[in-house]
Amino acid sequence: MHSPHDPFVRVRGAREHNLRNVDVDIPRDVVAVFTGVSGSGKSSLAFGTVYAEAQRRYFESVAPYARRLIHQVGAPKVDAITGLPPAVSLEQRRSAPTSRSSVGTVTNLSNSLRMLFSRAGDYPPGAGRLDSDAFSPNTAAGACPECHGLGRVHTTTEELLVPDPSLSIRDGAIAAWPGAWQGKNLRDILAALGHDVDRPWRELPAAAREWILFTDEQPVVTVHPVRDADRIQRPYQGTYMSARRWVMKTFAESKSATLRAKAERFLTSAPCPACGGSRLRPEALAVTVAGRTIAELAALPLTELARALDAPASQTARVLTADLLSRIAPVVELGLGYLSLDRATPTLSAGELQRLRLATQLRSGLFGVVYVLDEPSAGLHPADTEALLTMLERLKAAGNSVFVVEHHLDVVRGADWLVDVGPRAGEHGGRVLHSGPVADLADVPESATARYLFGRAPAPARAVRTARGRLTVGPVTRHNLRAVTAEFPLGVLTAVTGVSGSGKSTLIGEITEDLPGVGRLVAVDQKPIGRTPRSNLATYTGLFDIVRRLFAGTDEARSRGYGVGRFSFNVPGGRCETCQGEGFVSVELLFLPSTYAPCPDCGGARYNAETLEVTYRGRTVAEVLDLTVEAAAEFFTDTPAAARPLGTLLDVGLGYLRLGQPATELSGGEAQRIKLAAELQRGRRGHTLYLLDEPTTGLHPADVEVLMRQLHGLVDAGHTVIVVEHDMDVVAGADWVLDLGPGGGDAGGRIVAAGVPREVAGAEGSVTAPYLRRVMNSRACPNSPGRQ
Repeated sequence: MHSPHDPFVRVRGAREHNLRNVDVDIPRDVVAVFTGVSGSGKSSLAFGTVYAEAQRRYFESVAPYARRLIHQVGAPKVDAITGLPPAVSLEQRRSAPTSRSSVGTVTNLSNSLRMLFSRAGDYPPGAGRLDSDAFSPNTAAGACPECHGLGRVHTTTEELLVPDPSLSIRDGAIAAWPGAWQGKNLRDILAALGHDVDRPWRELPAAAREWILFTDEQPVVTVHPVRDADRIQRPYQGTYMSARRWVMKTFAESKSATLRAKAERFLTSAPCPACGGSRLRPEALAVTVAGRTIAELAALPLTELARALDAPASQTARVLTADLLSRIAPVVELGLGYLSLDRATPTLSAGELQRLRLATQLRSGLFGVVYVLDEPSAGLHPADTEALLTMLERLKAAGNSVFVVEHHLDVVRGADWLVDVGPRAGEHGGRVLHSGPVADLADVPESATARYLFGRAPAPARAVRTARGRLTVGPVTRHNLRAVTAEFPLGVLTAVTGVSGSGKSTLIGEITEDLPGVGRLVAVDQKPIGRTPRSNLATYTGLFDIVRRLFAGTDEARSRGYGVGRFSFNVPGGRCETCQGEGFVSVELLFLPSTYAPCPDCGGARYNAETLEVTYRGRTVAEVLDLTVEAAAEFFTDTPAAARPLGTLLDVGLGYLRLGQPATELSGGEAQRIKLAAELQRGRRGHTLYLLDEPTTGLHPADVEVLMRQLHGLVDAGHTVIVVEHDMDVVAGADWVLDLGPGGGDAGGRIVAAGVPREVAGAEGSVTAPYLRRVMNSRACPNSPGRQ
């Protein structure tokens, strides 16, 4: 029995996911890093076991009624964990932020600023004091009634609605109207109202054109359709809707993304005329602090905002301003002083968003907790990573334990304790190879991490390729890019580098298929491959169709009359109807939160008993979906249709994933590599330009090598690859480097250097150059300690 003051978190018998009955001791009050190749089980240990158990114990102390309102992850598969303090999780999940989410709302700085205006603002004579909600564009009390707090209004024009005025209405002059019968109805209604639908649009009277396009009236008229010889059409009552009304209604209310996208083509966005884009009511904009409105202060970069609030007038203002400045300080310290409070969250990079969350935690002042962080260096430039290491040390110095799942070798080197999981992925991993000081990992020969951490894996030398032409992008003026023109060489691998917020993603976002030299364009992003557990690896890659055809072709299936649809868990017939193919059911408990349990009828197999009586080579369809990609490649070795997609998944290092792994369980990096695999299995004809935004995010150096082999293979096959990248090993192996900066936000947005890696490594004024130079030098001397 361990004493209550045992300085270790001791895990016994952890079996979550692929963990193999793991026992491990991790000291408290240190920065402990969990490493291992993708799929080795490190996240299962840090998040699925340690954090999940800390969360479960906390919820045990919460009143049962309150527990119903909290999403719970369930008890982990572990025999015992002792010495475990409360835990705070900061995962690398990208939520789906809305246009109302901003830097101010993510950091809670907006709340402090609103309180300052409410309690200590300068009000006009005779004006009543406003509640802090009145200064928020996201509340009914504060939002401008014209634009509902969005700051912009959608409008349309005659030029957008009628792109070709030489056409008549009958010939489709009003391009914004729907097609097929709905469009014909509207044209017939106009004719019944007495408008000439056969004259060219430009010849119609201006008043008639204005009414047809923009009226808010909705007259009802009897329409006598032209009779077709083969069809009787009776008169009907038709209601007219103007082109503008149709577009606005479709854009606001349609559930179809395609219809909304079509409607958006006929709209233009402009600052709200009522609030000038400030998003607030006039009463709130009449209040000032330091001579500025809240909208003006929210638009300032945080460094300037701190200066503007430096000399408060009253005692109340001093107290509130001090609180606000103390909250701004850690955000600026992490290199984000160029952001403004009103900057919309969707425009932030993943690295910026992650550091905002970390800065908020730094200010929280918690003591004695375990912070469990999921790859906090993801999306960070090496220069930004130094600020991150300082922050982790400060969390530790405040009396906390910091457990970090990480691949960045500089973060690993800076740790006090290292837990290395492996040796490989999936069923070949799940063991703790090392738990102790970082230097001692050098004595573990089977560790993939050790090979890279101690400089024993020099990258193969690669001759720089010669470009076959140039692609010119720009001039681009967007976000912090100001009339930037960039040239990308064709037929080579280009790395776009720069600190977070320097404008990298904005620049490559301007590359379209319309530009001369592009040909076919494939953007491989990290968005999920599906939003529900019904979408999985097999459905996305087309493997599921092949598997179902194989099962439907068996003698047993034919004798029973089972078709391909019988082997889908998404439609009635073959699926288990108790759980409707989900594999689990929700159990409602009185006064306790709902919990999920394996389906009592199918036991989680998702199919009914009759379907599972059909086997292919001794396995049911549920058992085939439970195979890993690696095992499935052996199982289907003589089935060419299945072997090709499975081979490409192995080529990008995803052999550890199960075929039926739900899309919701996949990381952004895994989703990106699945998309790349799906692209690789297609026959490629002609030149293709591949765009990848930080493809090595979340990858162990061993997995990065596997991925880069595929990308270099694409270039060798005659294609062009452009990657936004922070991994200096990848940058050093590129043919061309485009470095943006020198800083982030207003301090960035310029091309600092462009050339082969050796040239950029020596560029003056480049923040990237010294880090790239370090890697280039270590490649010349493989055993030097500077490898990234």
